[in-house]
Amino acid sequence: MTERVYIKQLLAGRDFARRDAVAAQMVNFVYLIGDREARECLLVDPAWDVKGILDVCARDEMRVTGVLATHYHPDHIGGDLFGRAIEGLAALKELLDVPVHVNRAEAEGVRLMTGMTAGDLMLHDGGDEVLAGEVPVRLVHTPGHTPGSQCFLVSGQALVSGDTLFVQGCGRVDLPGGDSDEMYRTLTQRLAKLPDDVLLLPGHDYAENPTSTMGEQKQRNACMRISSIEDWRQFMG
Repeated sequence: MTERVYIKQLLAGRDFARRDAVAAQMVNFVYLIGDREARECLLVDPAWDVKGILDVCARDEMRVTGVLATHYHPDHIGGDLFGRAIEGLAALKELLDVPVHVNRAEAEGVRLMTGMTAGDLMLHDGGDEVLAGEVPVRLVHTPGHTPGSQCFLVSGQALVSGDTLFVQGCGRVDLPGGDSDEMYRTLTQRLAKLPDDVLLLPGHDYAENPTSTMGEQKQRNACMRISSIEDWRQFMG
């Protein structure tokens, strides 16, 4: 990672939302992606404890210039989680007037989950680029977990993968909007093309290690090693 690129991985229940037992159980990661020289950063999936996340930015003297949303599920952007109200994008919007970048196919879900308006969101297609200061972040459309799930390739060096790819696993496809065949194509075609040395930064702390590399996942993650769609369908049940 070049010195200019700033990436901070924050774990729910440890680095923010410390008194929230549900947040600790969900083990969401929130990421700060930024430019050390410009002192600017983007927030990835700020939920559970908006003030706590912003406090980390302030301590690091980073100014938040936007939000990147991986997908519309409430543990990532706020909303109703089985009857529990989760803080997220709507609360952040009350504190900071910054753009919220979502994939075009995910916009309706984000609006329904958070109550935000169409004017609150900046819609993107896969391949678009957003800047954190002068650090480029490419938006990679990775359908499967949801129709508009997206990952973020930071300066070609790190992939923030949300609920698409985990260390030794992948996101569920049995929730509303999930598509098993699309997930197979995402993992074995879209993401498999990334260089082996790209750092993998997942959306949850589900494995022994909180990070990996794309090369390691291509070799060891069973979800990326299945060679045919027929075998994948059997694997996913």
